[in-house]
Amino acid sequence: MSGSSLGYNEQGGEAATEQGQEATPTTAPSVPAAFGLFSSDTKKNEDLKQMLESNKDSAKLDAMKRIVGMIAKGKNASELFPAVVKNVASKNIEIKKLVYVYLMRYAEEQQDLALLSISTFQRALKDPNQLIRASALRVLSSIRVPIIVPIMMLAIKEASADLSPYVRKNAAHAIQKLYSLDPEQKEMLIEVIEKLLKDKSTLVAGSVVMAFEEVCPDRIDLIHKNYRKLCNLLVDVEEWGQVVIIHMLTRYARTQFVSPWKEDGVLEEDNEKDFYESDEEQKEKDQKVKKPYAMDPDHRLLIRNTKPLLQSRNAAVVMAVAQLYWHLAPKSEAGIVSKSLVRLLRSNREVQYIVLQNIATMSIQRKGMFEPYLKSFYVRSTDPTMIKTSKLEILTNLANEANISTLLREFQTYVKSQDKQFAAATIQAIGRCATNISEVTDTCLNGLVCLLSNRDEIVVAESVVVIKKLLQTQPAHHGEIIKHMAKLLDTITVPVARASILWLIGEYCERVPKIAPDVLRKMAKSFTNEDDLVKLQILNLGAKLYLTNSKQTKLLTQYILNLGKYDQSYDIRDRTRFIRQLIVPNEKSGALSKYAKKIFLAQKPAPLLESPFKDRDRFQLGTLSHTLNTKAIGYLELSNWPEVAPDPSVRNVEVIELGKEWSVPLGKVKKEKPTEKFYSDSEEEESASTTDTESESTSESEKEKNGKEEGSSMENSESSSEELSDSESESKEGSAKKKFKTTEESDSDDTEKKTKMISKKRESSGSSDSESSSTEESSSDSESESDSESDAESRKHKNAIASKRKQMAVPEKKASSKQDVSLLDLDDFNPVSTPVAVPTPAILSPSLVADLEGLSLSRSSVIDVSSPIFVPMKTHELLHRMSGKGLAAHYHFSRQPCIYGNQMVSVQVTLTNTTDQKLENIHIGERKLPAGMKMHVFNPIEFLEPEESITVSMGIDFCDSTQTASFQLCTKEDHFNVNIQPPVGELLLPVTMSEKDFKTEQGKLTGMNETSTTITVAPQNSTRVVLLEKVVKAANLGVVPSGQDNIHRFSAKTVHSGSLMLVTVELKEGSTAQLIINTEKTVIGSILLRELKPVLSQG
Repeated sequence: MSGSSLGYNEQGGEAATEQGQEATPTTAPSVPAAFGLFSSDTKKNEDLKQMLESNKDSAKLDAMKRIVGMIAKGKNASELFPAVVKNVASKNIEIKKLVYVYLMRYAEEQQDLALLSISTFQRALKDPNQLIRASALRVLSSIRVPIIVPIMMLAIKEASADLSPYVRKNAAHAIQKLYSLDPEQKEMLIEVIEKLLKDKSTLVAGSVVMAFEEVCPDRIDLIHKNYRKLCNLLVDVEEWGQVVIIHMLTRYARTQFVSPWKEDGVLEEDNEKDFYESDEEQKEKDQKVKKPYAMDPDHRLLIRNTKPLLQSRNAAVVMAVAQLYWHLAPKSEAGIVSKSLVRLLRSNREVQYIVLQNIATMSIQRKGMFEPYLKSFYVRSTDPTMIKTSKLEILTNLANEANISTLLREFQTYVKSQDKQFAAATIQAIGRCATNISEVTDTCLNGLVCLLSNRDEIVVAESVVVIKKLLQTQPAHHGEIIKHMAKLLDTITVPVARASILWLIGEYCERVPKIAPDVLRKMAKSFTNEDDLVKLQILNLGAKLYLTNSKQTKLLTQYILNLGKYDQSYDIRDRTRFIRQLIVPNEKSGALSKYAKKIFLAQKPAPLLESPFKDRDRFQLGTLSHTLNTKAIGYLELSNWPEVAPDPSVRNVEVIELGKEWSVPLGKVKKEKPTEKFYSDSEEEESASTTDTESESTSESEKEKNGKEEGSSMENSESSSEELSDSESESKEGSAKKKFKTTEESDSDDTEKKTKMISKKRESSGSSDSESSSTEESSSDSESESDSESDAESRKHKNAIASKRKQMAVPEKKASSKQDVSLLDLDDFNPVSTPVAVPTPAILSPSLVADLEGLSLSRSSVIDVSSPIFVPMKTHELLHRMSGKGLAAHYHFSRQPCIYGNQMVSVQVTLTNTTDQKLENIHIGERKLPAGMKMHVFNPIEFLEPEESITVSMGIDFCDSTQTASFQLCTKEDHFNVNIQPPVGELLLPVTMSEKDFKTEQGKLTGMNETSTTITVAPQNSTRVVLLEKVVKAANLGVVPSGQDNIHRFSAKTVHSGSLMLVTVELKEGSTAQLIINTEKTVIGSILLRELKPVLSQG
């Protein structure tokens, strides 16, 4: 209870601070909250409404104070919501603060009304006052409506970069609310968390770690670089932040460091020499085994920096540090927490209970920690029962030969307590001490026998139960005690005690042969009035005596069995039938009756008296799961210590000197110092240095280019591509993000393509005086080359380059002169270089189309790739401008062979800057592609002016599947997760073939390779022109000539594998038609069939 109340007060403290002291005078008569809920305050509320609509700020402020006071007393003030919301735009800071306090309370209940004011909250996010910005964010995150998730996401991102740490703290709080509303935002929220984890403010640290624990507790990699910073900030973080951070660091440490508990002899095992082992081998083995344990410096840092927090005034912080020492510190150092935990026993009862529960678990394994403080656990008469039983548990755990006499005297006092539940627990504790310490077993047993004469039935009953358990350990010496207990049957009325006595007499009936039959006789008289538990033991006693002393007890047992046969309880009736069949021989008796004596009089194992806290150490100390002894929702288990410590260098954070950031351009670095590496292997530094070098080299190339002609730019491109090949061999990931980069990333014939590109580039640079001549030269070269696949690719590259250069020569398109023109960087041109899709075949330049039409992408003689009959204008949204912070992106499929690889689908991406500021360094970041899928990205775009658009081309190898290609679209400051999923019709390239060839290929693709269905064709779709138009719109298919009017044939091949896709639409009588698809790729065929059906059947 206190934990929750403390948490409420702490969180509410922020609101109280914001209100200032204006809210304090509004003290009303103390009316219970329950009456406030049902009272009629219509007139009072009308008065408040009038005050809120007043022109005077003083009246509004007074009204808001009264409303907040109503909320504090539990009254419902929701009907005032419209009147309060009107004042959200008030210029008076005090009124605005109180309005936001009100809105935080009711925004979740009155979501529709709160949505009306959402624009006001958005404006308030840019208010000069940090408290208003933070309050606006809190209200916005309290409106739990999925439709405003993008707005919330944008607000959180902006707030995470706010100059005020208080606003950033509230952004961390809002992350958890947004995640619970829409878990799909997890990836974007992780990016914000990663950013906030780097924050150096102590105000933010606790909140962002709480968000981390809620959203992505398994992403330990986010903590590596911030580990040391969090350890050092820990002392200065606010108290509840300290609790969260300590628990998180405890989990982190258990995954990153080796166990410090091995230092005491675990490393000394396997010391015996093997039979055939030489002395030298034994010496080497000894050296390995006796290697001393050395604690990781980061491990020591955590333990050292948490130690001062044991003096904290907050009990939760002390408890958190105690559990950290318990789970992480060497056993020799863990003892320092015991004094601080004992100090907490002076707190209120709720804190005492939690602390005692944890001490009880600790004291089982390490008694020495708390033995010096034994007297602190003595029970006071004023303690509540839950505290008494917890203390009793600890005292029992700490009992040993030295202090047992003191504890037994203490227990004698406890047995006389008026609290019967506690007295019964004390008797159980005496029993446990008796079993654990053999020297006092007899003393404890005698003391318990004395308690049998106690007037209190509960004490007597518990004593009987404990004595029964103790006697099972050594029954031979205690026949007199059994006789004494048999006499008590006349006075004891508690069912459990009576049942225990009867069990003892039955179990050891051979030791009391005279008393047992007489006890059975007495029990037979009162059988019908006994409790069910006692009746079952009477039946057991009768069965045992029947088997051992049948002369005296045969008739008596049969009488009891007859009574049990007609008992009201079916348990008693079932047990009676079972025992009768087992012990009374008759014709129906089975084989078990021979073993009746062994079954009933088998040797029973002595019960083990254990602490109820024995199994609780499987839970982390200080957690709800530990207190409840069951796994609670959201509990994060501690992992086992790793055998070998992971690489500690992941926690190294290297400080980049300012002088190193201003590096010379890339080309000069490579020529002067070809083998030198500037930076460490850290990925963060590498990417940072890469972007710096990029921007500088780009600016230099622009300056040079302004005073030179195109020929010199060609030379620049040549030198840059040579530098590229050097950089590729030097770095792995950094070069993949540089601006001067080859068009192919991971093809098997990479080196062959590079040599061809370089030779081709030199030819073109030699003829830089006239572009037209270079075009003719490259085209004639392509014609004279052989028809192998590599030659076809090089020809395709040259044609593409030629067409690009033609477009560059057009005077209207002067904008491209602002950028480097590299033959290898085909994406560096302006949007005009990428053709806009229009529904006509002539999309590219005529020479390129002609070459593409003659390009053969497969070895089959019947397949010729043709230009698409129809190019759809439909675009798909890649990134919405709200989600992209003003960057909007759309994409469409151009249905052209991709110039980056014959297995890739060409995708045109249009990027638009909808903001009023320049966007810089737009590029593709991390790619999350399914296995086998490849992507050729566009080169980074240096900047995009406001309201400008640019179209770039990409190539994606979807591997003939409709799987999603996921990647990050990045700007200089942000990363946005986007994905492209292709329609099945865009995974095809149209091919031309004759009707005869179509039928031949179709004949090869029958059986399992054929998919067909009957559809109802809409009347307007039955004409040839309309039907062809509908089909080619839906899929990138080529039309095959047909000699029959009612049969329409289409052919294509898959982009990745080149497998044929043959589509036949055969119109039947009436309005039906048969749709047949033949292909080796049956999955794509079935998907295409499913997509074409609605196209033909709908008007």
